[in-house]
Amino acid sequence: MKKTLVIGASTNPERYSYLAINSLKRHGHEVVAIGRKEGEVNGVHILTGHPPLSDIDTVTLYVNISHQEAYYDYVLDLKPRRIIFNPGAENFDLMERAQEVGIEALEACTLVLLSTGQY
Repeated sequence: MKKTLVIGASTNPERYSYLAINSLKRHGHEVVAIGRKEGEVNGVHILTGHPPLSDIDTVTLYVNISHQEAYYDYVLDLKPRRIIFNPGAENFDLMERAQEVGIEALEACTLVLLSTGQY
């Protein structure tokens, strides 16, 4: 299973990041979450800031472009296999930077990828 970092995590059940955490868990993936506020979703503690992490396969972004710059170096330094830019999180600059260092960058929806078996 793919260890996934959800950036933009929320405890609000109406947010897509909340739904993604639940779907990732349901599909058996290990989930790490970062949000603006600490909290918990389905047993996943939401961290804040830039915590030290390792072995991240996928970063899935749920923050819009205006809030992503603070995460550029952090995400690239994690050296994930791929970054998923969910709808509303598209960012050509970060996609290009990721691809330059060999990280796959996808404009996609994590929920759709999971539900169609393409994750």
